[in-house]
Amino acid sequence: MGTTLTEIPLGAVAAAVVTRVAASMLVGVGSLDPLSFAGAAVFLCMVALLACYLPARGAIKVEPMSALRSQ
Repeated sequence: MGTTLTEIPLGAVAAAVVTRVAASMLVGVGSLDPLSFAGAAVFLCMVALLACYLPARGAIKVEPMSALRSQ
């Protein structure tokens, strides 16, 4: 999750740099629309949180002694 929180701002800066290329493909949305940038960042955070939560939930269900015995 820490990597995600550091990479999202870097991705937002990179996206702002390439807006000139993408501006011709956007219809009805400004090239630097803050709502779109914030929505994309929130969506990526939710996906990253889900990607962290699902394996952790599965690991919690395993009994520690049985996991140590199997290794």
